[in-house]
Amino acid sequence: MVHWTLDDIPCDRFDAAKLDPDILAIVKAASLVEQNGADYARYLHGVFAGDTAFQDAATQWGTEEIQHGQALGRYATLADPSFNHADACARFTAGFRVDLDAQASVRGSRAGELVARCIVETGTSSYYTALGEATDEPVLKAICRRIAADELRHYKLFLTHLDRYLQEEGLGFWGRLGIALGRIRESEDDELAMAYHVANDLGSYDRRRASEAYARRAYSVYRRHHVERGMAMVLKVVGITPNGRLNRFATGLAWWGMQRRVERWTKAAA
Repeated sequence: MVHWTLDDIPCDRFDAAKLDPDILAIVKAASLVEQNGADYARYLHGVFAGDTAFQDAATQWGTEEIQHGQALGRYATLADPSFNHADACARFTAGFRVDLDAQASVRGSRAGELVARCIVETGTSSYYTALGEATDEPVLKAICRRIAADELRHYKLFLTHLDRYLQEEGLGFWGRLGIALGRIRESEDDELAMAYHVANDLGSYDRRRASEAYARRAYSVYRRHHVERGMAMVLKVVGITPNGRLNRFATGLAWWGMQRRVERWTKAAA
């Protein structure tokens, strides 16, 4: 069941005066990554061959991810009529490919794959919540609110299946922690860098430059409470009760790191 449609987006309320060019740049990139949902769903079908319950859930998840890409792409075109979303998607998938023929998870097990998926949904749920609060543009705010709600449901979906596979495969705390930290580090891999590069026509591809340009803008929309909420979700995935003291410590460390990196990248860009 799709919880909303593109017709629910109040595009007639678009206010160009409240448009932030930096936010538009990362929205364009996000539209490409989200549109890639079909390829990721196919990858998950291969990894979870024989598990029809999860495959059905992955199909629905992929459908909703594609809708996110369509909503963001439509918005980006509304804000910048020169932006061709379909063309940008084609160039992005040509530059970044998901392994569509995989029969096993790159995380080493199905439980490990679900840990990684939970971390991704933690990041996207927090990101779209932060982005929706950072913008004053009413149409983008409405889109982000809907996407953030979807991503939180996706997190809960993958967490439910993770609990099932933990009973079968017995992935321990250290294994889950290692996968979670690894997936967090991958947030600066080629996927987001390539998406930002293609969406904003940066010329010849420089992964580091594109990655830093994207992250500098994306990290800037976060506030401490977004990081705190995301950290609680991460702790739950690795099997730790997200109590107040531990969550505050982890949040403080992550927030300090994000702020330092934004400051460094901003100085470098200047």
